[in-house]
Amino acid sequence: MKKYKVGIIGATGMVGQRFALLLENHPWFEVTTLAASSRSAGKTYGDTVKGRWHMSTPLPDKYRDMIILDAENIEEVTANVDFCFCAVNMKKDEIKALEEKYAKAECPIVSNNSAHRFTQDVPMVIPEINADHIRIIDAQRKRLGTKKGFVAVKSNCSLQSYVPAIHPLKELGVEKVLACTYQAISGAGKTFKTWPEMVDNLIPYIGGEEEKSEKEPLKIWGKVDGDRITNSDDISITSQCLRVPVSDGHTAAVFMSFKEGVKKPTIDEIISVWENYKGRAQELELPSAPKQFLHYFTEPDRPQINSERNLENGMAISVGRLREDTQYDYKFVCMSHNTLRGAAGGAVLLAELLCAEGYMD
Repeated sequence: MKKYKVGIIGATGMVGQRFALLLENHPWFEVTTLAASSRSAGKTYGDTVKGRWHMSTPLPDKYRDMIILDAENIEEVTANVDFCFCAVNMKKDEIKALEEKYAKAECPIVSNNSAHRFTQDVPMVIPEINADHIRIIDAQRKRLGTKKGFVAVKSNCSLQSYVPAIHPLKELGVEKVLACTYQAISGAGKTFKTWPEMVDNLIPYIGGEEEKSEKEPLKIWGKVDGDRITNSDDISITSQCLRVPVSDGHTAAVFMSFKEGVKKPTIDEIISVWENYKGRAQELELPSAPKQFLHYFTEPDRPQINSERNLENGMAISVGRLREDTQYDYKFVCMSHNTLRGAAGGAVLLAELLCAEGYMD
């Protein structure tokens, strides 16, 4: 695999910082460009993030003296990259316009932002689940008038804790899902230092999160249909999302029912499906892909945030407590690292898929 030169747009924020760490020693990707708002442009990365470096790992020396470019100066940002990751903090319509400008400048964008998730010809991909959706890029390029440029996005961080566990059961007839998510403060770009009000607290509301949790999976499970992706209509999801005093790691309590007339799988059969499931990311042995996508824990008090969130470099999904329910057929608990699998790590894995399948060349 050739070495790709990459940029990080929105490099100074929490997800941008996570991108920087993940890409420090990446075997395929070399960070050549850091970009942010005009307020940071012209400064060194080290000076800009001084006092607001949110990662537990220190700032790598290789980035310290890199000069930040203005994200709006597309010609300068794209001059020395093959593609860019995007994690900017702007209004949704501004993000949408900015990412499309980069695509039209023949710079592919792999985005952590939500702005393009429901653009009909933009793939929203979890590489183990719907890797085939990247072929919609051909239609998107026709619309944009590009040969190389496009936008691809990863999905919302919260649903990546439970959608991977539901996915391999769809063939067995899962029809109805209720998911309650308990989401870490890093999902809001915060730490306990910057958000002391969250210590010993719980907020039962995260703006827009429940709508994303209910609707985004339907696109992920949808089908490429000509120049668009049509949503799945064979499953329904309802969700409730809470912010909890946890630094990193989103947990979900999930209830599910199977279609009437379908033979309900046993607990052992479901666990076997989870433990044996592999996706395209595992087939291709992508650098960031977990060897075991879904890990099932038999202990009654697992998975836990402290012991499981960094499983397989934070890219695995942890599942436990599968049991029968009195109103639904089954219930279980699952957990994932929200800024690794759920954000920057998921985007890096998507970029690896795009490279392996030839879309970055």
